[in-house]
Amino acid sequence: MADSFVGLSPMLAEKARRLIDLLKGFGSCVVAFSGGLDSTVVAKAAQVALGNKALAVTGVSPSLAAMELDECRKLAQLIGIRHIVIETEELSNPAYQRNLGDRCYHCKSELFGKLGDWAARFGMAVVVDGSNKDDHGDHRPGLKAAKEKNVRSPLAECDFTKGEIRELAKYWGLPVWIKPASPCLSSRIAYGEEVTPERLMMVERAESFLREHGFTTLRVRYHRGDLARIEVPLEDLPRLMDNTLRQTLTQRFAEIGFKFVTVDLNGFRSGSLNNLLPAESLEIFSRPEGDVLAAVKGRE
Repeated sequence: MADSFVGLSPMLAEKARRLIDLLKGFGSCVVAFSGGLDSTVVAKAAQVALGNKALAVTGVSPSLAAMELDECRKLAQLIGIRHIVIETEELSNPAYQRNLGDRCYHCKSELFGKLGDWAARFGMAVVVDGSNKDDHGDHRPGLKAAKEKNVRSPLAECDFTKGEIRELAKYWGLPVWIKPASPCLSSRIAYGEEVTPERLMMVERAESFLREHGFTTLRVRYHRGDLARIEVPLEDLPRLMDNTLRQTLTQRFAEIGFKFVTVDLNGFRSGSLNNLLPAESLEIFSRPEGDVLAAVKGRE
């Protein structure tokens, strides 16, 4: 490869070369492409390494916000990678709907299963995702699903941290290098509350309202009783509580379907709903492979 990654630190340049070489070694791949930072960097690397032998696939369901799908299409075009959109059906799975601590496991199992089918259809050697070294220290049931479906994680295999991924994205001119994490809409539904298309639509519309009013980093969490809990950075709290905006906001949220509107005084915190999980739920997907599904089944 001609690109020697001049301008990156020697360590990061070496990791980038390893990443390209690893992907080349696959011969072809399907990229699980969500349009977030990690999967976009993998898609770019796959395109550089494999050209037309790389295919980005985005799974669409009510849990994906419409604006995120638009971003996926734009990014794939920018990268130059082949891109298709498929429908996933995780919401038809009662275990997913119940929204326990293993919801992401069922989502990723559905997605990676479909991607495996597409890989076979297109004659692709492997499915790859964007998980990285830092993901292994968080509550990530999806990692278990990836292992079961033989999905490879090039960024993790090359020891990329989140900061290094951002730096590589910036080097490649990818606009996601400054994009905050944007997990699926289901992640806004408090654990134990059923995930439904109606609740997902409520969250999407509420967050769209806030973005239209200039907020960029935010979450609207759904809690029992149709209660909305708004998270924005602490510096944005005064603007959120402006009397005129507050009145407009509460009226709009009521129209959307929320009966109560609250503001989290701790500010924006990615993954804050994990605080509602018991410790055993956070630990379950770190157990030996044979114990995991039995433990989940026993808890359900």
